[in-house]
Amino acid sequence: MHAGFPCFSQDIQRVMRLGAGDRQVPELVDSIAGPVLAAGMAVLLKLGFGYVMRDCLLDKQQSEKALAFFDENFVFTDPNAADGQRFYQGRFLLRTRKPGDNMNVWLRFCPAPDELFVDSPFGRTINSLKVVETEVVDEAGAARLERDPDKVDLVIRFKDIDSIVGLIGREDVDIVGLLLENVVQLSGNVGHLFKLGAIAKNIELELGLVKAA
Repeated sequence: MHAGFPCFSQDIQRVMRLGAGDRQVPELVDSIAGPVLAAGMAVLLKLGFGYVMRDCLLDKQQSEKALAFFDENFVFTDPNAADGQRFYQGRFLLRTRKPGDNMNVWLRFCPAPDELFVDSPFGRTINSLKVVETEVVDEAGAARLERDPDKVDLVIRFKDIDSIVGLIGREDVDIVGLLLENVVQLSGNVGHLFKLGAIAKNIELELGLVKAA
């Protein structure tokens, strides 16, 4: 199981930096308020994970590229499904353990399958805004989500706000070390951690930011 962990943290950080490069996002600093940090993470994660599938409506080549990436990473063959396929719909809740931090981000993939595709001048293409959804929730809302297995598959809980800010930009982050140091705790279906890291790695490969193994 640990074999999938080291790539997760570094790849997710790079995905967030892609989001920062796509839009102007205020720099996160120490002692930042929980809701502000959560809002920043929500924007960066949505933009970063949607980076490869952007601009589908404006460019035929980009549309084809986005569809291919979506098919590889989010589509599963399922003979029991109505159309013979289903979509990856992993749901994650990012929180902290420190009471009062109020830093909660709900991350979901393909939450509305009926809205994933739109018509374009090139034919059907991906609705890039609907592949990844992020939402900032308050403490009460996060507590309800955490108790509901129909809303969240995996909870990633950091020690506190400072521990999150301290990880931003670091290249030597090892999720195993973070677990051993009690900086991060996981609860739920840990198998989704592998998928999250795999999607992030494939974004990097698609953009030529890393070489294939």
